[in-house]
Amino acid sequence: MAITTKTIANVLNSLIETCKDGQEGFRSAAEDVKNTALKSLFNELSIERGRFMTELQRLVGILGEEAESGGSVAGSLHRGWIDLKSVLSTGDEHAILSECERGEDSAVAEYRDALDHEEIPQSVRDVIRRQYLAVQEAHDRIRDLRDAYKR
Repeated sequence: MAITTKTIANVLNSLIETCKDGQEGFRSAAEDVKNTALKSLFNELSIERGRFMTELQRLVGILGEEAESGGSVAGSLHRGWIDLKSVLSTGDEHAILSECERGEDSAVAEYRDALDHEEIPQSVRDVIRRQYLAVQEAHDRIRDLRDAYKR
């Protein structure tokens, strides 16, 4: 069965929500963390997620469908970013990194789900795969930093 443009757009729109949630989560972390290296990393990842979101929105537009413009409350809750707010005021870098990693766990899973749609055209899959690899790399970097702050 052929996949419809609407189905492809739904997959991409889910990733757009994921990117928006990550963009906002990393932006919030950057604003509230004291460590300048972490602040820089979180700003960098927030900007990257914004670029990913724009790229995905463009693909949805090419399909002739309507692109999501942001994340959702339910998506934020599901993706783990909402708990970040509760730890930001503590300034505990290990806790902040743990919450960021939890958000990234959900992002990695969302990208894996998108890649499971084998019927998506290769050109779109290539974009999803490239972004997935960057999200996975960010997750691993945050996990390693979290482990370093735990010591």
